[in-house]
Amino acid sequence: MAPKPRLSDVLPPLIFGTATFNNQYNKDPYALNTTGLVQQAFAHGIRAYDTSPYYGPAEVLLGEAFTTKEIRASYPRDNYFILSKVGRVAGDEFDYSPGWIKQSIERSLQRLRTQYLDVVYCHDVEFVSPDEVLEAVRELRRIRDEEGKVNYVGISGYPIEVLCQLAERVLRETGEPLDIVMSYANYTLQNTSLLRAGIPRLREAGVDVIPNASPLGMGLLRRVGPPVGLTDFHPAGQDLRIAIQSASDFCDGHDEKLEKIAIRWALESWMKEGALVGARGDPASGVPYRHETIEELGGHKLGVSVMGVSKLEELQETMRIWRSILDGLENGQETATAAGRWRKDHEWSLNRQRAVQLLAEGIQEQLGDFLDHSWPSPPPGFVNKRKPSTPPEHPLPTPRETPPPQLSPSQSLGEPSVSMPLR
Repeated sequence: MAPKPRLSDVLPPLIFGTATFNNQYNKDPYALNTTGLVQQAFAHGIRAYDTSPYYGPAEVLLGEAFTTKEIRASYPRDNYFILSKVGRVAGDEFDYSPGWIKQSIERSLQRLRTQYLDVVYCHDVEFVSPDEVLEAVRELRRIRDEEGKVNYVGISGYPIEVLCQLAERVLRETGEPLDIVMSYANYTLQNTSLLRAGIPRLREAGVDVIPNASPLGMGLLRRVGPPVGLTDFHPAGQDLRIAIQSASDFCDGHDEKLEKIAIRWALESWMKEGALVGARGDPASGVPYRHETIEELGGHKLGVSVMGVSKLEELQETMRIWRSILDGLENGQETATAAGRWRKDHEWSLNRQRAVQLLAEGIQEQLGDFLDHSWPSPPPGFVNKRKPSTPPEHPLPTPRETPPPQLSPSQSLGEPSVSMPLR
């Protein structure tokens, strides 16, 4: 068997996040046209999809999309990546025991209708002990080596210090570094601690890829504030929300929307700042009719970002911004021409980059003391209400999963939704 490539040599730099397929972001995720969204994401060149059992029905909805005739006919399984997670069962329940890890993997495979998962993270590692995380990593690697159902193993979470300590311990005690560590809401216009405090230590611990998820801080960096599904789940305090509103007002005064500046700044900045821990997979630049490689965009790795959407127009806007950023790279002129875009899109992209950077500096001035502010995770007084258990005889449904509604053909599926990625 040929040796497995490094994850950074094959993972695409833009990942479609599916936390939005969940009632924390949308009151009724079943009412979303998730199959149509995934089909359009493939058509736009996206070749990596991030999900979790914790995201309500997300794995089921994603699996249904993967098995449609259109996707099966055009995109063989080895042409795209599925990234999922283990360990987080519910908001206040975590189970990192080997028995549950194995059960969770089998359940994800069934729901996603695949024989293997490209990447599996231990989900929100700060909520359990370091010993539990190490035990889960070892079990995932056993499944990888003995069963072939997992290709790459990593961890995800919020506090940078915890992620670094765990990556260092995994290397020290197993002799093998983590393939991937995903941080969320830690490289945004409001908080850049992943770059300052995270990358140096994680690289020293041998981590190959560090995706930046939630570039809008779980929806915090929006004119209308954090998304509200069935509840207002966002952990940001009122003072931080007021500071963000001030930043949004600043953008309004310059005829811009906070979220548009925040998305472009985070994607564009991380593409460069995160390149050392980035990837070389298909960049989804829009060049038609063929698989692409990073070499066609100059040969350098690109920082990896995870973006979630709920509606087609949000996907289209994300891809418009992403491709404009690519047009500003070293070989951007050639990329824009090959993709059928305007011959001056390279120049336009560079001008937009300067304008966004100028406004970003103004936004960060507005944030004042809340620049690089973070909220506690876990929250004070958190108690894990679940004890490690023996795997059940029958597959379990996802805890807290939204039951499918009884829709009549005449009912509208266009209910208002929000589009920011959950961790």
